[in-house]
Amino acid sequence: MKARGAVSAALASAGILLAGWQAGAQVVETSSAVAASAGTTGTGTGTTGAAGTGSAGTGASGAAGSASSSGAAASSGASGSSGAAAASATYKGALVQTRFGAVQVQITVSAGKVTDVTALQLTDDDRKSVQISNRAAPLLRSEVLEAQSADVQTIGGATVTSDAYLSSLQAALDAANL
Repeated sequence: MKARGAVSAALASAGILLAGWQAGAQVVETSSAVAASAGTTGTGTGTTGAAGTGSAGTGASGAAGSASSSGAAASSGASGSSGAAAASATYKGALVQTRFGAVQVQITVSAGKVTDVTALQLTDDDRKSVQISNRAAPLLRSEVLEAQSADVQTIGGATVTSDAYLSSLQAALDAANL
């Protein structure tokens, strides 16, 4: 039974990560098209560490790059790109441990505004935790994007997940200086 819950959680996490990756790929493609129409385009790639992943950045002047850092339980990382054409950056929130599993979110910021919130990890201790997380995450995401802050109400029936999600989100907002 626990193995089924773990597989279900892994599939749900993979789906969320895939959706975030596709959204990020569209942003990079759009930025590249704008930079190409402006003249020259330079690209840079990030590094991959033991616990974190890097990302690619694109800039109009060819001086682009990105940095990503991720540590153990409560570190925040940032990756972004420089240049006139690509002004978006991603920031990872702290990994928040709950009795039902860990929660971590990542935000994408463009022009000082949160444009996306991606759940990198959600509670997955058992099947019920996975169901609660899968129900709460999209609701929290839409509320956060509307409010542009972590000052939103928790989701009824998902209080632990909501509190951890919003704590991780606040760490990412702090890292982005928002």
